[in-house]
Amino acid sequence: MRNTVPILAAILGLGAIANGLIMLAVPADWYFAVPGVTTTGPFNQHFIRDIGLIFALIGAAFIWGAARPAMRVPLWGAASFWLAGHALFHLWEVAVGICGTSAIARDFPAVTLPAIIGVGFTVWAMRERSQLA
Repeated sequence: MRNTVPILAAILGLGAIANGLIMLAVPADWYFAVPGVTTTGPFNQHFIRDIGLIFALIGAAFIWGAARPAMRVPLWGAASFWLAGHALFHLWEVAVGICGTSAIARDFPAVTLPAIIGVGFTVWAMRERSQLA
């Protein structure tokens, strides 16, 4: 696990960076390509690019943490905090009726699962740090 988790975190980071760069470069294409996005509101180029920057930074945090063990907990923790908040926001939209319950399954692979994985990586990094101390 000592080698596997950082590699998987770097892969998660590359995916986040790729998503962020697509959001930055071709926001309209991203808006129409991602399932369910068009049902959340009208196209807003500025907003999509803002979120694209966040995804690029999250990706960089996972990659940086994979390369720098001493920085894993704060980097992966901060990135996972945002991912978890994003996932909880999507669940809240269902809870208050903004989105139908089908959004839970639709959003799971790209919204909820990365948050769960990021939190798992962060917990693993915290345990690793405490074992080394």
